[in-house]
This record gives sequence, structure tokens and C-alpha cells, in this order.
Amino acid sequence: MDGVCVVPVLEATGITKAFPGVVALDDVSVAFEPGRIHGIVGENGAGKSTLVKILDGVLRPDKGTVRIEGEDAFTHPRLFEKISYVPQELLLFRHMTVAENLFMPFWTSGVHGLIRQQRLFAEALPWLDLFQIDVAPSRLAGDISVSNQQLLQIARATVKEQGRILVLDEPTTSLTAKGISRLFEVIRQLKSQGRSIIFISHKLDEISDLCDEVTVLRNGVKVGYSRMGDVDHRWLIRHMSGRDIDEGHVFRPRTQEQSIVLEVEGLSGQGFADISFLLHRGEILGFAGLVGAGRSEIMQTVFGRLPAKGGRVLLDGKPLKLGNPRLSIREGLVYLPEERRQQGILPLLSVRHNISISTLRQLTTGGVISARRESALVQKMVDTFDIRTPSLERPIMFLSGGNQQKVVIGRAMACVPKVLILDEPTKGIDVGTKTDLYGLMRDLVEGGETSMIFISSDLDELLRCANRVITVYGGRIVGEFNPEVSGKTEIIASMIGETVSGGVEILQ
Repeated sequence: MDGVCVVPVLEATGITKAFPGVVALDDVSVAFEPGRIHGIVGENGAGKSTLVKILDGVLRPDKGTVRIEGEDAFTHPRLFEKISYVPQELLLFRHMTVAENLFMPFWTSGVHGLIRQQRLFAEALPWLDLFQIDVAPSRLAGDISVSNQQLLQIARATVKEQGRILVLDEPTTSLTAKGISRLFEVIRQLKSQGRSIIFISHKLDEISDLCDEVTVLRNGVKVGYSRMGDVDHRWLIRHMSGRDIDEGHVFRPRTQEQSIVLEVEGLSGQGFADISFLLHRGEILGFAGLVGAGRSEIMQTVFGRLPAKGGRVLLDGKPLKLGNPRLSIREGLVYLPEERRQQGILPLLSVRHNISISTLRQLTTGGVISARRESALVQKMVDTFDIRTPSLERPIMFLSGGNQQKVVIGRAMACVPKVLILDEPTKGIDVGTKTDLYGLMRDLVEGGETSMIFISSDLDELLRCANRVITVYGGRIVGEFNPEVSGKTEIIASMIGETVSGGVEILQ
């Protein structure tokens, strides 16, 4: 379509939106054409979520207009039915079947009149096959894997009869590499059918590979737009963050000692068995593996959130009582969960309470919490992690997803634990904040008080930050690598259950 004048199917002009204490969007204009994939990028708090909610009709702008197929959408609200929005968080009916979730709400997906289950199951099969969701349509949505739940949520949006515009907000965060590949195939098919795709992601490789054009937001302002073929990662990063960032810089701690701070011996639990490893003082130990390999389950059992079936954990040479997270925290072992909304935040409480809740014992004298010390600690974390919030009293549920993640990380860092387990801490975080976080992790470990276990699905960040990388496959440890001498090929091979010997891959 390059060189041809195409009427936008969706157009926002002069959009301004303010909330108490913050201007979320300031005079933003953007247009989306049919048959194109338009990327939207920006740091956490840049205004992406607010813009999407306005485009979808959830929020009204203070100024500006939204036109769908040339008509004012807020004057004719039914026009918003042409937009299918898929949020980053899973929003499925967990106790309904896969087929029922796929066609919900029925009247927008062509299912009318008396609904017969067998017919519903039969009509679901081609869609499940298209997205390679290998589950029976009669299964409950809550019983399938997180990756399949994410694909199901996206499939539901594409089923919508009148949906000409598909908005995908960080759609790959819970997908396997195979799931991402299949999703991209489907997105390109939808593009060829003339649909307009709005793709929001912090993963710049995905933006580069998939999108035809990209809009960059920073601090609520549109700071860049380009056809994708005319720009590179450096251009995107500079416009997103206002600075140049070296994506290849290494953040491994240099003060690693030989003394052992954490020892795991023969640990077995839900989905894994016979796990043994050591964490040295002043070390960042990386854990790599495919989705479902058992990494999170292992660490949740070490922490005490999940029950152990056998084995033991020693902290500073002393056996740690398993199955007791509160005691683990008291002894100096802290775990930061992957799913912040479900496990990490207290949504109705303020930013202040969400950060300080893990350190109340240190902030209390004579049974009274020191408000001055609490505010000072929380403000330090807000400044350190550049948490975008109008005030410390702002309920965390009103912050962007990336800023919620930074609050959770700030809470964990405020404890200054002996061992800090970070489970996918950069999920949903922009490239600039990631780089800042890597530096903070290294500085905290080099300070000598904390050692870290770093779980990540991003092998590149493990290679940049970890002193060692342990690979997990099928609930067992299958490899250990030194990032300074090991290549990505052999680590990836280990992650998928293979070894590389003399250049030949051998199935274990």
C-alpha cells in the first residue's frame, strides 16, 4: 500500500487526557490503516495503555476526537464494536469451556439462537487448529496451560464478526517460542485479509519483525513515527528513552566469592525432582528453560510457597524450614513472583503500602510504625526505580503494568535480603528500565549483602547479567554454563532437552 492514499480505518486526533497529578496524553494524533500492522512502543508510563483505552472507548479524552471509518466514535458508540482488544492480563471465564470462551460474547461472533454444546464444540475446532491450541473444546479454560490461555484469548478476538481492528497489548509475554511463531503467522493472515492490527510490545525484535510502521510515545507525547523499514533498534530506543542505550553491555557482578550462601540438596516437589545447586555469595545465578520446565515451581518450593516432597535447603549453612514463606523472609530469603497482578501486588492499597509492607518490622519502634522512616524508604525506592506515580498514596491498581512491576521490585529490594529470587522481573518492562534494573541488580550484589537467583525466558539478559546459567528441562537440571565461554547454541540445546557434542545435537 506504500505510495497509495488509504483512508484510515481508525484515527485519533489531538488526544489529551489527564488524571489527578499527571497528564497521561498530550495532543497525540495517530492513524491506523487497513491491511497494516502498526506498532506502538514507549517506556512504562508513556501513555500507551491510556491511548488504547481511549481508542477502545473505555475512556473519554479531555480533548480530541476518535474516528472509526470516518465517523465520530463517541457520537456513535456502536462503532467501537469494530475494535477487538486483547489485554496483557488473562481475562477468561476459567470455569467455562474453551469453546464457550472462544465465542463469548456469542452475539458478536455469529452464534445466535439456541446454543447447543456439540455444535459449539464442532465450530471451535477450526479456530483451535488455526492457533494450534491442542486442547479439547470441552476442557475448562482454567485447566489449560497459561500459553494456551493467552492464545485462546487472542483467538476469541479474531472470531468477532464485525471486528476490523485488532489491538494486541503485549500478547507474547506468556507464550512459548512455538506459540509466538504461530501467533505471528495468524497476525499476518489477518493483515492479508485487510484487518488493521495495533501491536504493543516492549520486545523490539517483535516490533521490527512484524510491524509495517511504528509510533513512539514518551511521557504522554508522541515523539516519533516511521515506516519500520526506515529505522533500527537504536532509533527506537533513543526515541523511547531520550538516550542511547548499549544493548550489549554486560552487568555481571565482579565480586563473586567461593563461600556458599544457599545450598539446595535433592529437592523434589510439584513437577520437578532431585534438584541440587549452590548459590555463591556475591553471585547472580541464572535459571533458563522453556515455559513449563519447572523453574518457577522449583523456586517457589525453595521459598516455601509450594510444598516440598523431599530434599532440603540450607541458608548460610543452616537448614531452612520448608513450606513457610514468612519464616523464609525472616531468615533473609525473598521471592519476587512472575505474575504481579495475581501474586505480587495489593491492588487496593497505595504505592506506599505496597512497598513498605515487607519492611514494617524494621520501621516499627515500640509497636508504632515510623511514618517519617516509612516515607523516606518508599520515596527512595520510587526515585531509584523511576516509578511513575502522582503520589505515594496513589492506589497501585491505577498505575501502568510496568510501574506496578517496578513497585514489586522496589519492595523486594527494600528488604536487602541475603538471597533474592527474581522470577521474570523484566516481564512487561521497557528496554530503558530493564537496563537500569540490570545495573541495580549488579550494584546490590556487588555491595556484598545480597546474592541473587534470576529466572528469565530471555536468554540474552541472562548472558548479560548472570555469573552462571543453569538449564532446566522436564523438571530436572540438565546443564550448567559459564556465560563468558558458553555460546547461545549449546545453552538453547540444553533448554530443549538436547546436548551439543562436536557440533552434532544428541537427544538426551
